[in-house]
Amino acid sequence: MNQTQRHEKIVNLVKQHGFMSIDDLVSACDVTPQTIRRDLNQLADNGVISRFHGGAGLNKSWENTPYQERKTQNSAVKERIAEAVAAMIPDGASLFINIGTTTELIAKKLLNHKNLHVVTNNIHVATILSAKEDFSVIIAAGEVRYRDGGIIGEATCDFISQFRMDYGIIGISGISADGALLDFDFREVKVSQAILEHTQHVILAADYSKFERRAMVEQGHISQVDCLVCDKTPPQSINKIIKENNITFVKA
Repeated sequence: MNQTQRHEKIVNLVKQHGFMSIDDLVSACDVTPQTIRRDLNQLADNGVISRFHGGAGLNKSWENTPYQERKTQNSAVKERIAEAVAAMIPDGASLFINIGTTTELIAKKLLNHKNLHVVTNNIHVATILSAKEDFSVIIAAGEVRYRDGGIIGEATCDFISQFRMDYGIIGISGISADGALLDFDFREVKVSQAILEHTQHVILAADYSKFERRAMVEQGHISQVDCLVCDKTPPQSINKIIKENNITFVKA
């Protein structure tokens, strides 16, 4: 059993039982306690499970990982994803960019482009892109969420709905086994739904840790996107949906 297979087994066992002790995982995976501790620490760092004394349990489905922690999680992977997404955007394009640490990295990678027209509900994205004189950057109206600079609310939805853009670049907090796109804040979800509805070509940027990660608000379904950019091949159930809906998969 390689590391990827072991991680999948650990996550499935935690989901099945709610909590798994280190001793139980050692028996289930036939590896040393040191290996299990490393696995649990890595899965917890990626936001897939919660680490507790003596074992691991499910994440809270109602609360996201703090913004500063998310900025450092899977940073090398997110950099690769950001480069791959930026390479898909032509000069002169119009695009939405939503809230998220991955989308902020994508904004940085877009700085070598020319004449982009961007609408965003992310203060950090707007700050990054406003450094380019030839970019048109429009920041959405609404309530600023203090913890991560996201702009949310009914006014934001109404504002987004005035536009129809070439590309929509979105991040996500979790993707369930049946393809549901999940997030933690229903106000943020409403804005992302507006982006999905007013975009010609939707690009979902998500690292592998987002698969089967729990979050309580359903934003939409992966079948609504045109392209998925990820660092690894998605789980089998998601791959089936990708093929059935002719979604382009790009491995970063």
